[in-house]
Parts: sequence; structure tokens; C-alpha cells
Amino acid sequence: MDLPEQHLEVIHVEEPELSFGHGQTCDHPKDGLFLYGPHTALARSREVSIGVVGTKDGLSYFLNWAIALGGFVPVPPPKKTDKANRLHLSNFPGLEEAFGLIVSPGEFVQRTIDLKALDEATRTLNQHEAVRKAVDLYVNEIERYDKNEEKTVDVWIFVLPELIFERCKPLARRSGLDLTMGEFSKGKREKSDLPLFRDVIDQTAEEIFDDVPDFHRQVKARLLKLGHTSQLIRETTLAPDKFLNRAGYPIRGLQDPATVAWNMATGLYYKTQAEPPWKLAHVRPSVCYIGLVFKMIPNDPQQHACCAAQMFLNEGDAVVFRGANGPWKTGDYEFHLKAPEAKKLIAKVLETFKDKHGEPPKEFFIHGRTTFSEDEWNAFEEAAPEGTNVVGVRIKETHGESKLFRDGDYPVMRGTAIILNDRNALLWTNGFVPRLDTYIGPETPNPLSVTILRSSGELPDIRTVLADIMGLTKINYNACNYNDGLPVTIRFANKVGDVLTMGSARDADRQPLKFYV
Repeated sequence: MDLPEQHLEVIHVEEPELSFGHGQTCDHPKDGLFLYGPHTALARSREVSIGVVGTKDGLSYFLNWAIALGGFVPVPPPKKTDKANRLHLSNFPGLEEAFGLIVSPGEFVQRTIDLKALDEATRTLNQHEAVRKAVDLYVNEIERYDKNEEKTVDVWIFVLPELIFERCKPLARRSGLDLTMGEFSKGKREKSDLPLFRDVIDQTAEEIFDDVPDFHRQVKARLLKLGHTSQLIRETTLAPDKFLNRAGYPIRGLQDPATVAWNMATGLYYKTQAEPPWKLAHVRPSVCYIGLVFKMIPNDPQQHACCAAQMFLNEGDAVVFRGANGPWKTGDYEFHLKAPEAKKLIAKVLETFKDKHGEPPKEFFIHGRTTFSEDEWNAFEEAAPEGTNVVGVRIKETHGESKLFRDGDYPVMRGTAIILNDRNALLWTNGFVPRLDTYIGPETPNPLSVTILRSSGELPDIRTVLADIMGLTKINYNACNYNDGLPVTIRFANKVGDVLTMGSARDADRQPLKFYV
């Protein structure tokens, strides 16, 4: 019996171009910034006001590092095992040369943390209490500055000793430390459930249990209400030569100094300027993408989840909208909004888009990892005005179920896609990049599984959806990478959820994405 032959269409999605200063385009952020400068080129260099909080040694490390950032930072010479031409690495030309920013280390606002006090705080027996005390030491300095000083700080830098990373994260063992008794016992992890005495007993001190004992998440949540962007840096990143093991090597592996400088400078620009350093070029007008975020609220007695939407405009700007908390979890990995909350959240996003552009979007893509319920989808459609095509797209990581190989030393090219049908495709957002002459990854790359779930209007071409996803892998402004493996709509979902579910972030309103990363 002859079986009908079936051929799968394999295509290659072109590498998206990015837009930089003077209307120039380039596919590589580092090359674009070096040659043309940021997208919104400043008429003249602008000085950035920086506040730094750290120990005495930490402040010293940061000042020295900031001085170096103002100059040329070369890529170290290749080792014996390295390729002769390492196109994925680039010398850092200097902060002003690449970004048009000036920092004056002598003018930094400095706040010193007593290392002994930090050590004592992180030895507190209860983990929640220990982390809160450590965060208080840093954030209280910023609150005091805000109350007493007039000079505006564009971004606060937290310089962290290693003990923060060893002791102030969930499930930190803190073994071998002499722990000291605080207000709460070691095993207490939740607020006391005292509904009959709610108006009698003050449980303010127990609010620490509304937060996950994670220094990074607590800092981001606290600063959300203060309206400050921030960057957390480890002392070992700033001065690796000061932290050597017995063999004389740095105690932890790091990227080369030039790459660290590119990444930190990109984050510094993104968090201090109104516009991002680069934008997507050649984008279709009137397109909006959102990534839905669901996250369980820690220690919530009703097992409620937090919901939010990250809105990414076609140029790259991003804003986070907080939705209602509620019983949204419907399965192990499934979350769905009730119709009223779904409609309200999407209406809020569309209203903001209209305020910015004068009219609602023509194409409104909702990216998520799961499907949408019937009620949820109907609410999305009701919230959208006539003329807006609402498209639901599921984007899932795969883990070896599908592999594609090619001849040669390297795996398939980034941008390779297998079109399964009009609604489904596999897309390799990681793979060999000819421009870099390498593949940056640990193993044979896995594709993303992309599915167009629903569309309120005409079904978009699956090739267009794939091209959009490729573009969204290039606008992570928290680093200066050629690309990410996930589109930003999915990549930052967990980070946004991690911050919004903290008790410290309760009632925080919409904010640009830069406040969460």
C-alpha cells in the first residue's frame, strides 16, 4: 500500500533589524550603539545622577569600576582553546562614546552600609526576618535620602557582598553560621491566622511573611512604591581580583570585562532614559503585544493568584498593568481569569495604547504559555473596539521532543522554522548565527512551539507571527545580547510576577517594565 507522502515546509525567518541613532539600522545591538548611538540620539552627552548603597569596600569597588566604564574596556586576548576570531565579543568603547552618557564618580550619592550590621542581620534565626532586616538596611537609606535631600537620583545601585547571595535567598542553608534569636522562631513562615482578633491584635510585624525571603525580589517590590529604578551588582562582579580562591582564581566565573561593561551600561541607559537604547526597525504600524502573567501569591490563605499584563509596543516600549488577585488557578499549570476581570485588564491596556497613539491598535497579540478559556476569550473580544483584531498565541519551550540537524560543526541557524500548518510551527530562536560565526548555547538547540489559538478577525499568517516573535527576542534592555531565546512577552513574565506577588508591592500601580528588572 502506498502511503501519501507528506512534506513539512522549512523556512528561514530573516534576522530582525534594530533601529539606532540618525535613522540607521543594524541587527547587532553592540555594533549599532558603537556606530550610530542610541535610537533617540541626544544632542549632547547627558550626565546621569547615580546613587550607590553598599558597604565601605563595595562603594570603593563601584567607584573604581565606574571610572573604568567611562573609558575603553578591551576584550581579553584569546586563550589557547579559544577561536582566533571571536565575533561574539566586542570591545566596549566607553559609556559616552556608545551611549552619550556621562557619569561623575565624584558626584555619586553614596550611602554606606555597616558590614557588621549586615552580617548580624543576616544571622537572624528566622529566614524571613533576616532577609527583611537586610533589605531594610539598604532601602531605609534611600527613604532617608528622599526625605532629606533635594538632588534627584536617576537610578540607585545596590552593591552587594557575597553574604547577601549566600544567606538572603529562598532555601538558603546558612549552615555553619551562629544564628541569633530574633522576634520569630526558626520555623515560622506564615502570618498567624487570628480572624477573631484581627481588630485587637496588631500583626504588623508579621507582614514580613507576605514576602518571599528573597533579597532581590524584596528590593524591587519596595522600590516600586518609592518610584525608583535600581540595579543590583555583586562585589565579586565589580572587583573579581579581590575575591580569589586558594588557587588564585576568582571565586566565581564571570563574563569578560567588556561584556560586563556592555550589559551594565545598557541597563544603566534603559533605567535612566525615557526611551530604550534601540528599537525594532521596519515594524508594522499599530501593533501591540501583551504577555499575560499569573503567579501564586505566597502564603495566601485563599490560594489566590496575581494577574498582570505586560504591554510591548511595536517599537519596544513596555508597561506593566496589574490585574485583580483572585482564584485564577484552574489546574497544575493553568490559570484563567473570570470574564469581568479579563475584560477590565484588557480594556486598561487598550486605553493606554489609544492615549499614546490616538487610536486603538489594529493588531492586538496576546502571548501566553497556555490556552484561553471560552469566557476569558469572549471577554478579550468584548474589550477590544471594532477594527482591532485580537489574536491569541501560545508560545511554549520544548525540551528535546523535536530536533533538527544540519551538516557541519554547528546546529541549525537561528530563525529556522518548520511550518506544521496554518496555525502551528516550530521556531528555532537559538542556533548558529552567521554574523557571530558561532552558536552560543550548551547543547543542540530546541525550538519554540508556536500556536495561533484564536483570532477575532482574519487569521494572521503564521510566518508573520514567527517574524514578530523573532523581533521580540531582541529587545531585552537589561543586557546587550545579540538575542534571547524567548520573546520578551514570555521571558519577563516570571520576573514581573515575582515582584507583584510580594506583599511589599501591594497596591502598586502600573509602571514601566524597567522598574521590575
